[in-house]
Parts: sequence; C-alpha cells; structure tokens
Amino acid sequence: MADKQAHAVEVIRAHALAGLPHGFLTRRGGVSTGDLAGLNCGPGSGDDLEAVVRNRAQAVAAVHPGAKLVTGYQVHSATCLTVQEPWSDDARPQADALVTDRPGLLLGILTADCAPVLLADRLAGVVGAAHAGWRGALAGVTDRTIEAMEALGAARHRIVAAIGPCIAQPSYEVDALFLQRFEQADQANGRYFAAGAPEHFQFDLEAYVEMRIRAAQILEVERLGLDTYAAPGRFFSYRRAAHCGKSSYGRQISVIAIE
Repeated sequence: MADKQAHAVEVIRAHALAGLPHGFLTRRGGVSTGDLAGLNCGPGSGDDLEAVVRNRAQAVAAVHPGAKLVTGYQVHSATCLTVQEPWSDDARPQADALVTDRPGLLLGILTADCAPVLLADRLAGVVGAAHAGWRGALAGVTDRTIEAMEALGAARHRIVAAIGPCIAQPSYEVDALFLQRFEQADQANGRYFAAGAPEHFQFDLEAYVEMRIRAAQILEVERLGLDTYAAPGRFFSYRRAAHCGKSSYGRQISVIAIE
C-alpha cells in the first residue's frame, strides 16, 4: 500500500511490518532534477550533494520524523553491521546490511534494481535492512542479517521480512555465465531462470531472495512484486539508465526503525 507523505514523497509500506516505522520510498518527491529528478538519496550518484541531503531529510520526515538516518557504503557484499550509534554520512563503513535494537535510528538501504529487504522482530525490538543485489544475495547477505539480529535477541520464528521494489524477471536478462554462477552454488538455483533470447535467460531476483530468507527459517516473507525497471516515473533503475545510455542513475531508499 502506498501513502502520500509530506513534500509529495511516496512511501510504500508492507503489511508484514505494519505498526513499525518503515517504508520503501520511490523517486516521487524530492528536489533533484534532470536524469536524477525526484527523491534521489544516493550520495554516489553524481547528483548535487545538497539535493541528496535534502532528499534524505524528506525521507526521514516522511517515515520517522526526528530519527537519525544511518546508511552504509554499499559494495554488493554480504557484510552486515550492528548499529549502536549513528555515524556521519562521510564516514560510512562498507556494509550491505544493518541491524539495530536502538530506538531513534532509522536504518537505510539504497537500491536501483537490487532488492531492498526490511526485517523485524517486534517482540525483541530488533530490526534489520539488507541490500540484496545478485552478488550479495548469492553470498548470503540476508543470512548474515538474520544472524546479526539473533545476536541482539531476535528469534527466527518471530522475524518477519518484506522484499521491496526491485527488477523483475521479465526485465532482467542475463547470460549463460551468470546462470552458471548460481548453478555452481546450488544446482537447484536453475529454477529461478527462464529461457530468454539465444544463450540468455531471465533471472527472478525477487523469488531467489525470498527463497534465501525462507531457507533461513523465516516464516513470514512478503513480496511487493514491483518492477523498478518497468516504471520510470516511479523508480530509479540502473539497468534502464544503462540501456538508455545514461552515465548516472538515482537511488531510492528503503528504511526501518524500532517504534
């Protein structure tokens, strides 16, 4: 379900996370212009940094006013960090997932086709956010996030997860080498690839990420089923920008906090 918030920011919320401050934000709203027009929250996008700072402030105001936004320097890894206090934006450690049990911290993940995953154990008061591109997903970024949540007192049977907007299978063409990487890890991974153009396949990132989360014994996993590539007015997309010959692309942000 989508809500219109202050500054025309669009927040998509998951039923699985109802009652918690969270949201998968789109590109709608914000102050960025040109190819990055809208709520671009990526400091590494080549956008005007003042505009990015203002956009990130709008995102916080739309989801959890007064909270401190914390994001990592994402490198498509499986690294997950436990956040106990905020760090400055110019000193972000390399990490593709964050967890916390501290109120007042709003964990953020940036994406532009990769899958944002938000997780929570309400009873334990523990939340997590993971950036699951194909590299991170294959390396186990969601597994590391769940383990880090457990270390803070979360229990797998209580953790719920939601997978936000990401590139969908019809939009995600890959080559045979890409398929081989997944089949070398587990032959059963071939089920997430459909036949495409000659020697090419269509990869279902969202379904693969869901499988990894469920394989970690998480019982409730919600898929939003929104394709970032196919909706240029609503989402930024790395692949769409590349296909259009653009040298830069925006990033949308997904956030979660303890109430």
